[in-house]
Parts: sequence; structure tokens; C-alpha cells
Amino acid sequence: MHSTNRGRVLISGASIAGPALAYWLHRYGFATVIVERAPALRTGGQNIDVRGAGREVSRRMGIEDDIRAATTGEVGTRFIGPRGATIAEFPAGTTDSGGATAELEILRGDLARLLVDRTEKDTEYRYGDRITGIVQHDAGNGDPAGVTVHFEHAPDERFDLVIAADGIGSSTRRLVFGDEPEIRSLGLETTFGTIPRTDADDDWWRWYNAPGGRSITLRPDAHGTIRATMSIVTDRKRERAGSERRDLDAQRRHLHEAFADAGWEARRVLAGFDAADDLYAESIGQVRAPRWWDGRVALVGDAAYCASPVSGMGTSLSLTGAYVLAGELAAHVDHRDAFRGYERIMRPYVAQAQQLPPGTPRIANPKSRLGIAVFGAAVRIGATPLVGRLGERFSTPPADAIDLPDYAHLESQDRT
Repeated sequence: MHSTNRGRVLISGASIAGPALAYWLHRYGFATVIVERAPALRTGGQNIDVRGAGREVSRRMGIEDDIRAATTGEVGTRFIGPRGATIAEFPAGTTDSGGATAELEILRGDLARLLVDRTEKDTEYRYGDRITGIVQHDAGNGDPAGVTVHFEHAPDERFDLVIAADGIGSSTRRLVFGDEPEIRSLGLETTFGTIPRTDADDDWWRWYNAPGGRSITLRPDAHGTIRATMSIVTDRKRERAGSERRDLDAQRRHLHEAFADAGWEARRVLAGFDAADDLYAESIGQVRAPRWWDGRVALVGDAAYCASPVSGMGTSLSLTGAYVLAGELAAHVDHRDAFRGYERIMRPYVAQAQQLPPGTPRIANPKSRLGIAVFGAAVRIGATPLVGRLGERFSTPPADAIDLPDYAHLESQDRT
């Protein structure tokens, strides 16, 4: 590991934002440590999009071709009718940002592995531990300012900065900001899991609706399996996302009760989820934080501004936020000026990403048979050439809505 003189930064979370931040901080001469509570890198997870500014960041990192090589092979989105037939289809986008299926579509775990492989030579990864306390110190009595971090297992340690990149339910964020950030539920509970692929499966993202605000989706991956979801509209929109937690056995029982009569591939998915070792459930929501930093502690990625999986923007926000945060830290002597610059640049981009189309996600998860019929008619119309461009605009998130600064001139001269 090369010498650094910009300071030591502790990052909590080894998913997307954390390793991406470590990559850029290393280029600017910072020493980085990532602590991850999981005992090893978590390689599970569903399909994610790399769009617009996020894709441009991947180009600047030199990993765009690696992402393309690891894409899921998804060719677009098909909506399935009550009798199991395709009622409309939307091919994958062919631009940096277009389409419900992005041109660069990769599994979360595959992108995380790619980023960790790019950074583990220069970043110290500590698995199986977590931050349990943070004490910030001003300079005085000959001691420099910094942050003392308490860990669950490791001894206390001092860092110059701490960055929380540990997701929507960030425990690191809670230590400093408490319940200040609003976690806004979107009124949708989704269960994710991997199931076996059959000869009847294809490379389309298939979306099926059942009465009662239920939906089932099947998506291809690059590993010969299928990534499935089961979602159901809830009446808890005003509650905090993630407020209801069940253990996995209870969640399986809940799904069997909720989807027993759903039709299409419901029985197959339920059986697959009974055997899946990567099953997890999430109350879909957004993080609306009034501030992203406090002293020497800052937030990045979902911990700061989760836009929810239904936005299609989570990965692009994480990659772009990591790039901007690292660049602003390199561009300023005072970390407070850097954090202010980071917020100034990212806030408008985040606001647009979190502005979902009216009625999302309930409009795509109708409760009544009539609602399903109306939704089906709408997607049929949207798939026609006459209104195809309008449909693409509706399904394409604002992934390009930021003018990315260029920080290349700030790169450390001694980096390897």
C-alpha cells in the first residue's frame, strides 16, 4: 500500500457506494479502511442498472467494459396477462439511460465483487465487525481533530473522517443522526430470492399482476438461475420503511398465505423461495435526510439518499455520490467545505431521482381486476410505435441530470 498524506478515512459498508468511494479516495491520496458487518463479501442481490452519470463514472473508473462483460443478458421487459400470455413488451435501452431495462444491467453482488477486486490491494477490508460508537474530537492540547470509533470486536481506533455507506437502514447513520433522516415508506413490501431456471424461462424481465396489489417478477441472471420477486401493496405508507420485520420462516409462511391463489408462476416461486438461501424482504422506501454530514461524519449512497429500487437510480446515485464526495474532499483543505460542495452538487440530482412518476409504485400493482385490466391496456398502448417514445420517457429515470465535475487534476502523484 502506497504512502498517503491526505488522512485516514473509515467507510462503513462494502456494497457499492463504499468500495466506489474507497477507489476514488485512493486516487487522491487518502488511506481507506472499510468495515463490513457481514462475515464475507455479500454476493447476493438482484438486478441493478448502471445509467447516465453512474455509467460515466464507471467509464472514468475504467470498469464499464467489465460491467458489460458481467451483464445479466436481460433483453427487455414483458408484461404478462392474467392467462399467462405476453400483453406488452419493451426492449432494453440502447443508450446510457434509456428503458426500464438498462443497457448495462448487472447483479448487485457481481458489481460489488468487481469494485472490491479493484480496491482490495489499496484498501483494508475488515469483515465481521461493525461500528458501535463514534466520538468526534476538536483539535486541542496538541492533539489533532479526528474521530474515535468504537467497534463491536476490534479495539477503538482514530480516523480523520468516517463515511456511512451501509444502506437504507444504516446503523452508522443512526449513531450520529439518530432518527433525523426520514425513511419514507412507499407502501410496498417486496421479497427477493434466487430460484432455479427452467427450459421455459427466457431472457426477458417478466412482470405479472394478481388482484390484491400483488405482483410477481422473474428476471434472468448471468449464473444460470432466475432472480424472482414477490411484492404486495401495504396500507402502511405513512410508517417508516422497514418497520415490520419477520424472520425468514415467518416471511415464507406470509408469502404462502398471500400468494397461494395468485396464479401464473406463483407456486413455482413459492417453492423456490422455500429453498432459497439468499431470501430477503424489504419494505420499499426512500431516505430523505435534511443533511448529509455532521462534523467529520458524512453519508453516501442509500444511507444518505436511497431512492428505492422502483426508481432505477440507486446504483447510479451510489456511484455518482461516491465520485463527487471523494472529488470534493480532494478539492478542499477543510472537510466541511468539501461536504458542503458534495451536497451542493448532489442535492438537485438526488431530488430528481427521488421524484417518482405519480402513483408509483401502486399504479403498477393494482388491487382490483379492473385496475389490472386498465394497467394492462395502458402498457399495451405504451408498447405501440406511435407512443413508444412517450413510454420510454415514462420508464426512463433522470440518470443524466447532473453536470459531473472533473477532478482528474487532483489525483495523487504517488498512487500505484
